[in-house]
Amino acid sequence: MKIQWTSKAPSDLVRLHEHLNSVAPEAATRVVQQLAHAPERLLDYPRIGEKLEAYVPREVRRIIVGNYEMRYEIAAETIFILRLWHCRENRSFESEE
Repeated sequence: MKIQWTSKAPSDLVRLHEHLNSVAPEAATRVVQQLAHAPERLLDYPRIGEKLEAYVPREVRRIIVGNYEMRYEIAAETIFILRLWHCRENRSFESEE
């Protein structure tokens, strides 16, 4: 398996960093690094995340990393990182690729 970030996921990292950086610069860097490295464990355990039935027949799952949610999709031999956000964030405008 390999990891591939969709176009929206890196933008989410930037958005989260900018938001947190204004109040806690050191925490912003630490959180973004944790989120950037979190998908590595999916290479060994791709189905560790909770399956989101709303996306069937796609295999979209989510993991929680600290206070952040990461959604990903398993398709053939690729794990696509779809979106990231803070668990308290209003996501009514969010969509996966």
